[in-house]
Amino acid sequence: MDVNATCHRTFAVQDCLDSEGIQRLVWPARSPDLNPMENVWDALGRQVAGQNYPPTNKNTLIRALTEKWDKLPQQLLDNVVQSMLRRVECCITLHGGHIPY
Repeated sequence: MDVNATCHRTFAVQDCLDSEGIQRLVWPARSPDLNPMENVWDALGRQVAGQNYPPTNKNTLIRALTEKWDKLPQQLLDNVVQSMLRRVECCITLHGGHIPY
């Protein structure tokens, strides 16, 4: 999922998604607060960036992301899923506006 942001549409990102067989899902504009994957990407990115030797090319980035993905705590994923009801309710209350989280 993405919010059609320019950074999500770069050739590098698209090549990475294509090479890994990851299917891009359409996500309505102005609704990134409802995208649980944003929280997962953030956690994953922090773990990769916190390595002693951060990735320096596409192959090492893919390897690092895959290794860190496999080690994401199940509790993190459960928390993101369980937060969806609250996010949807908040989004409805704010008439689609930004959700403070």
